[in-house]
Amino acid sequence: MQHFSILDLASVPEGGTAADALKGSVDLARAAERLGYHRFWLAEHHNMVGIASAATAVVIGHVAGATSTIRVGAGGIMLPNHSPLMVAEAFGTLATLYPGRIDLGLGRAPGTDQLTMRALRRNMQAEDTFPQDVVELLGYFGANEGGRVQAVPGTGTGVPLTILGSSLYGAQLAAYLGLPYAFASHFAPAALDEALAIYRSSFRPSEYLKRPHAIVAAGCFAAETDDEAYFLRSSQLLAFARLRSGQPGKLPRPVRDVAGEVPPALMRQVEGALGFSATGGAETLERRFREMIARTQPDELILTGAIHDPEKRVRSFEIAAEVLQGLSVPA
Repeated sequence: MQHFSILDLASVPEGGTAADALKGSVDLARAAERLGYHRFWLAEHHNMVGIASAATAVVIGHVAGATSTIRVGAGGIMLPNHSPLMVAEAFGTLATLYPGRIDLGLGRAPGTDQLTMRALRRNMQAEDTFPQDVVELLGYFGANEGGRVQAVPGTGTGVPLTILGSSLYGAQLAAYLGLPYAFASHFAPAALDEALAIYRSSFRPSEYLKRPHAIVAAGCFAAETDDEAYFLRSSQLLAFARLRSGQPGKLPRPVRDVAGEVPPALMRQVEGALGFSATGGAETLERRFREMIARTQPDELILTGAIHDPEKRVRSFEIAAEVLQGLSVPA
């Protein structure tokens, strides 16, 4: 493993506001920069009162402006919601303002419900144009000499693209195009091993990447003790359970007996979906990280963990960084 990074959902805590969430993202990004994290990614979600990063490119610019060296980007932009040209213009502008620091991860799913898709003013097309849209984006970021349609800013910025996925489709596309691939094992780990195998075995070197670069996402909840870490993780479990039951909301406060608040069948679903995670004190965390790395052999591990208390969230990533420094090797 060469790098470790952070995926932040800009979670809005119960009792807090979107402004609190965005401040927490900036504070965490500054800490991540100090702690040696490679990237700080934010994700696009719409019509969710518990997530403040819907205008993802705007938040990326805010975080990039508050930091100086860490890479900042999208993990990801849901391409079906946007025209490739507008994405190229937004991220071309970011790359112009913060050269050498902006990433663009692309997802194939809309990341929202059909009613919200209509509100986004996107056509409800039956055909899948994701591969064509990715190729179009690559063209806008290239030299594009003589192109009748230019992304301004954008043309020539070479913003690096990463394909995101939780199935085999993204792995196949990333391999075919010779792009980095990030697997969403932090909430959908079922196809993790097969997707990585397909990506690596089918990878075709390209002008963008000479060898496969696999990013594996994992939950992370660290504290001084295992008990405290599991207590902090309860907020994420409750939030996911409420989302699965059609009652999404702000990030709940942690509870000691999360199983007592979630029906057993739903709890099994939640634990299965969020099972690729490391929770505990430093010693437990190291053991779990070693298992993850041995299993997936990632080029990069990207961590996410929604913790209600912003100071304890920063501390969680501090502990994780201390552990991961000893498990990574130079690129």
